[in-house]
Amino acid sequence: MYCFMTGLVSAAISACEKSVVLDPYISDETDAQHISHEMIVLGEKLEDPYSVTNMTKALQSLYPTKATRIEVKPTDIYARFLPADDDQMMALQEMGVEFLDHPMDYAIVKDGDYYHDPEIDEENITWQYCVVPKDFIFPRNIKYEILDYCYLSENDPSTRAADNEIDWAAVEMESFRLTGNEDMLVPDTKAAGKPQGRITIIDDKANGGKPFGLPGTKVVCNVFVKIHSAYTDRDGYYKISSTFYSRPRYRLMFKNKAGFAIGFNLILIPASLSTLGKGPTTGLDFTIDKDSNNKLFCRSVITCAAYDYIMMCKEKEDGVTPPPSSLRIWLFRSMNSSCACMMKHGTLIDNTIVGKYLGVFAEILKVFLPDITIGTKGSESFADIYSETIHEMAHASHFAKVGTKYWDKYAKYVIKSFVLKGGEYYGSDGDANCGYCEVGEMWAYYMQNKLYNERYGGEMPVKGSNFWFHPQIFTYLDERGIGKEKICKVLTSDVSDIKTLRAKLLSTYSDKSDIINQVFERYGK
Repeated sequence: MYCFMTGLVSAAISACEKSVVLDPYISDETDAQHISHEMIVLGEKLEDPYSVTNMTKALQSLYPTKATRIEVKPTDIYARFLPADDDQMMALQEMGVEFLDHPMDYAIVKDGDYYHDPEIDEENITWQYCVVPKDFIFPRNIKYEILDYCYLSENDPSTRAADNEIDWAAVEMESFRLTGNEDMLVPDTKAAGKPQGRITIIDDKANGGKPFGLPGTKVVCNVFVKIHSAYTDRDGYYKISSTFYSRPRYRLMFKNKAGFAIGFNLILIPASLSTLGKGPTTGLDFTIDKDSNNKLFCRSVITCAAYDYIMMCKEKEDGVTPPPSSLRIWLFRSMNSSCACMMKHGTLIDNTIVGKYLGVFAEILKVFLPDITIGTKGSESFADIYSETIHEMAHASHFAKVGTKYWDKYAKYVIKSFVLKGGEYYGSDGDANCGYCEVGEMWAYYMQNKLYNERYGGEMPVKGSNFWFHPQIFTYLDERGIGKEKICKVLTSDVSDIKTLRAKLLSTYSDKSDIINQVFERYGK
């Protein structure tokens, strides 16, 4: 839990920072040589070919006789919501609503990763745009607007009937022509397809420098209100279920299938998006490396680390306790410290010490509620960011075992140490409640070193060994048969200092008492 206070303050400040970074896009089939990863710039409003009105006109144009006895009824509703707070946003997510933060029926002059309506204050959630089923029940307590009623033939059961006489693909393309969007269609209908491909990333120190899959990440494709998504599998492969006749816009949404999201839930969107631009209807392969846009690279590395950590926890039935579900991770490139504050899961919300030492930032953090913040300033390599993320994920596992009351004391200690001791955020051995920090940091550094070693090989790293606590104790026990699963088992809420840790180990693994006593005595514990 590196520099808890500095990390949180930097997070609050960084939330308002903006900069422009352009990234060369690697495919010749995209619509731009440089894709911005900053705010989207909208152009003119376009006529949506999927509206019921326009699809009806297209049907009448192609089938003037049959159209008199076939009614085009709405299959979906194009709408937008304006959630007042995080609770309302979460309520919509729980209803299965997925959003884009920009309107889907406008030209995009400059692509980017996010959009904020100029009429909405920047500290508030912007309009969230979505397509919901025709029978969707709109919540009464959340502001919304119905923008249009749409017809998407793949969502109409009648189009799959054996006696269906309408070529709805032809109707869809005719609607593009009638609405002035003909130039968006692929020139040959045979080029239409269901997007599928592979998203990969390169770690220079692993897999021989060859790309490996970006796992559990949502790939989002849309053309107007025709929006579909699919998660990548463990090897980075994805497959969209719907056929596109116009080149879709591809985006990576860092809302992971494993149960975590990277990004803000208020200022931007439910999870960070990285745009890949327009691509072929049949699918897009994309490789991310250290020379890619820094935001995209860092988000992807954190994804790999968090996914690997959670999968490691699930490998064994009695394994390391996984972090809480719906984990919220923030990424900040302007800070070099990280923390597992676990605020979304209940820690520190009403803690008076936060207000005393963080002032106005305490109020900001009560709104934004991160669980983990990762600072990447000065950490340019895959290995460095991966290692840092593992450290904080290990803290999240510890939190899942001990709960918020334990974590409140842990966080209080770190903040007090930083403020009262001039930046010594781990304090000193003998300080009141230092045991919470000792146990927590021993575990996080041990897991950081161990999983780094398992990924990269070589000598075991010794990060954390220069502090007054000793993660080497866990490394020593691991090498002698008390591995990470067994160590995690004893990290219960009653283990709040080195003495109770030692006692719990001895009572749980009495057959290893000689080894346990030996290593604790070796380090004077």
